[in-house]
Amino acid sequence: MIKLIALDLDRTLLHTNKEISNYSIKILEKCRERGICVIYATARPVRAVESYRRLFNPDAAVYHNGAVIHINGRIIKNSIDKELTRGILRDIEKILLGAKLSVEIDDILYANFDASVYWSGEATRQTDFSDLPETGADKIIVGVSSMDQINAVSAVLPDCVYIEMADNKVGLIVSRSVSKLKGIKYIAHEFGVSLAETAAFGDDFNDIEMLKECGAGVAVANAIPEAKNAAGFITGTNDEDGPAIWIETNIL
Repeated sequence: MIKLIALDLDRTLLHTNKEISNYSIKILEKCRERGICVIYATARPVRAVESYRRLFNPDAAVYHNGAVIHINGRIIKNSIDKELTRGILRDIEKILLGAKLSVEIDDILYANFDASVYWSGEATRQTDFSDLPETGADKIIVGVSSMDQINAVSAVLPDCVYIEMADNKVGLIVSRSVSKLKGIKYIAHEFGVSLAETAAFGDDFNDIEMLKECGAGVAVANAIPEAKNAAGFITGTNDEDGPAIWIETNIL
């Protein structure tokens, strides 16, 4: 029996226009009525999920691929050390000349370019990284155009962090001690639920682990081939409300 549902947002629960349908909200509310926990598991920062929390407020959430967890009014963070962050940025600048780099710290995006062009209305600061706050980074983001560049960056990273491709256009660097799956495991344990009783929905590289390890791993039809291969089930596309349809048919 499924007791916890973990949902990726972009290209999974969200339509291409970045909206959650009324149908999906209705299905998630029905899950809550039946005592099923619903959580978001996303690479997004906290601020970029607030509008969706107002539409449907999950029981808990995993942000930044697991670097930040919100549960029971608590915030759990596992950041990259500030000096390590600066060293990583310097090393990437040496191998990817002119790369667009950004750092998420305390829900503010610090970037070496005008990030407001891409994330209008969000908390962004253009910087050369010499004035970063003293706290560690939740996530480092590097603009890439190929897996070759991902591999080149990976080769210069210290062992305590790792990089994953997202959207085929950025690499996300987080502490090796975090992932979406690890965040889900922590939340499931807090709620007294096993991974076998968890259904996970996703579409991208950072969803593969949870699609493999959760009791029901469900990829949307628009997912990358690697995510589909990792999943036990395939549902409709994000624009077809694939996750909600699967939940209504197989859980409710």
